[in-house]
Amino acid sequence: MAIKIVFSPPLPAAIMNVARAMVPAGYELHVAEQASPEFLPSLHDAEFYLGFAREALGRDFYRAAPRLKLVQLISAGYDRLDVEAARQARVPIANNGGANSVAVAEHTLMLILAVYKRLVWQHQNVVAGKWRVGDFSQTRLFELEGKTLGIVGLGRIGKRVARRAQAFDMAVVYHDIVRLSEGQEDALGARFVLLPELLRTSDVVSLHVPLNAETRHMMSTAELNAMKDTAILINTCRGPVVDEAALHKALTSGQIAGAGLDVMVQEPPGADHPLFALDNVIITPHTAGPTWENWTKAFRNGFDNIQRVAAGRPPQWVIPELQ
Repeated sequence: MAIKIVFSPPLPAAIMNVARAMVPAGYELHVAEQASPEFLPSLHDAEFYLGFAREALGRDFYRAAPRLKLVQLISAGYDRLDVEAARQARVPIANNGGANSVAVAEHTLMLILAVYKRLVWQHQNVVAGKWRVGDFSQTRLFELEGKTLGIVGLGRIGKRVARRAQAFDMAVVYHDIVRLSEGQEDALGARFVLLPELLRTSDVVSLHVPLNAETRHMMSTAELNAMKDTAILINTCRGPVVDEAALHKALTSGQIAGAGLDVMVQEPPGADHPLFALDNVIITPHTAGPTWENWTKAFRNGFDNIQRVAAGRPPQWVIPELQ
């Protein structure tokens, strides 16, 4: 009998076709919507869960899946999951193994360039019939060459951001709870600094940390006040890592020069969100990760990890809280 994998939530047909084409021999993919009445019963004989955590996946989920061996996420983030329920059920949770790291790193550089070049503002002016608004001393555009990029969180994504920053002749510093060796730093072209030094010296501060109790609001009033008044903040990890009220104050007071955000505290944000009124902020709708190429990478990692566990080997990319 084929080994059952429950996939949720259903994705557009073209993406599901990519997944189905990659299902290994001897496995079957059962697609179910997490909010539907059929979801929990579909787990009864499932050995693997593959997909996203749109819901918490709590105790009811694990009670409904007595044969479950692995929760394999397509995403990197897992902050919505009930980790304690997984621990009690003794079911490991693995994220996507950096499948989206190229996509998010590229998006990070895009946001840096877009903020420095005031891309959205310029486009809006042009389509409104306004050509070269203001003078070049007031409407200042900037280059990346010679700027210092401070990366907070040097995981798979942070490392890829560092490598791409080298192409723009940026200096790279980083802060992470795990330090690279001297040789690794030399190879990457990045230097470890303490967080206060990173904030004080960086022209661009880019956030690449998981959301947990330690990182929630890690960028708030004191941290933003420590940054240069010419610096910009980039966030492509999780919205609550940044205190949005403090960010709004820093942007409107001139404490920092700008921000590029792919994530918000509330997603989607309310139509009257204060950051929407600012022209020194560029916001994208949490779309850094899902490039077309990334679906194949994520499914490849997911199915590989599932086969590892089915063969009796330990899974890769288990989240730190369950290691």
